[in-house]
Amino acid sequence: MKKVVILQHRLLHYRTGMFDQLRSACAEHNIDLMLVHGQATRREMIKRDEGNLPWAIKVQNKVWEVGARDVIWQPFPEQAKGADLVILMQESRILSNYPLLLSRLWGVRKVAYWGHGKNFQSQHPSGLRETWKNLLLKQVDWWFSYTCATTNIIESAGYRRENITQLDNAIDSEGFKKDLASWSDDEVIEGRKQLGIEQNAPVGIFCGSLYPDKRLDLLISASDLIRQEIPNFNLLVIGDGPSMPELIEAKVTRPWIHLLGVQKGREKARYFRMSDVMLNPGLVGLHIVDAFCAGLVMITTDNAKHSPEVAYLTNKINGLMVSDNPAEYAASVASLLKNQLALAQMKSHALADSKRYTQENMIKRFTEGIVKATSNK
Repeated sequence: MKKVVILQHRLLHYRTGMFDQLRSACAEHNIDLMLVHGQATRREMIKRDEGNLPWAIKVQNKVWEVGARDVIWQPFPEQAKGADLVILMQESRILSNYPLLLSRLWGVRKVAYWGHGKNFQSQHPSGLRETWKNLLLKQVDWWFSYTCATTNIIESAGYRRENITQLDNAIDSEGFKKDLASWSDDEVIEGRKQLGIEQNAPVGIFCGSLYPDKRLDLLISASDLIRQEIPNFNLLVIGDGPSMPELIEAKVTRPWIHLLGVQKGREKARYFRMSDVMLNPGLVGLHIVDAFCAGLVMITTDNAKHSPEVAYLTNKINGLMVSDNPAEYAASVASLLKNQLALAQMKSHALADSKRYTQENMIKRFTEGIVKATSNK
């Protein structure tokens, strides 16, 4: 039986189901999948996004806070030695990755990257860190790319396409769809009443961690303008993070902003059922899959520091990509909310795309890639 090890500096709660199913899928191909993870850094703890798996191996990371950056050393446990393939997260701050990359020069163990291809949120995309990351881009035996955006980056660097598995990163959309369907229309209406939202009032929802790259300033400014155009418009905000005080201050004079904190599972689904559009003017990541599952139109801006999953958005088909300007953003949202036919068509396309970007499809591709990587000569 071949052994494959995936290293994660921390285990995210929305990945636990995926790793469970991936482990089972690998076992069907006579591959023993091991997951090794550490824990959130002090600055990451505020996100409250860690999960747990009883079969995973948990190690104690060493963390150094260097300015605004956390530098990490993750121990490689004894149980993981002898692996045929080690899959690393493509993060330059994880110092323990480098000895594993160097080991390719004298060992038979293969090493793969799982990542974005570049730091999509970098303040200095041509700086030293990104240059260093780019230099290491091809120094692995296999690549597990997040989306087509990542695949394009890797191929452009000269890496062989046949050694790339494009995962189309996703989350447990089937579970979320079941949660959405578990609420009756009457229960959704009652939920609106509890928040003081009229039955037919247009509702926008934001869901995600609250920090500056999410452009919450633009969200508030644009929502004010939408409210002027559509007086009964309401905004739901799901999430928590360092920018929460900014929203708490805004809510003081805006009772139509509803701060709901971190929501998961069925409760989170209820708020999505109450909504018409997903307003995410800043960084777009995996929550675009949530939007598709709920048949919500994602509306974002064209110059935000998006993650690779923004590649799933097709402008004017399943979402909107507009200028980074409160007036233009608000006008686009208000216009769509007033045009019920256009809104219904875009919702239909979003829902259709939810069948493409699923955790099940991701696991299938991940398994196929692991099988190829461990058998590739």
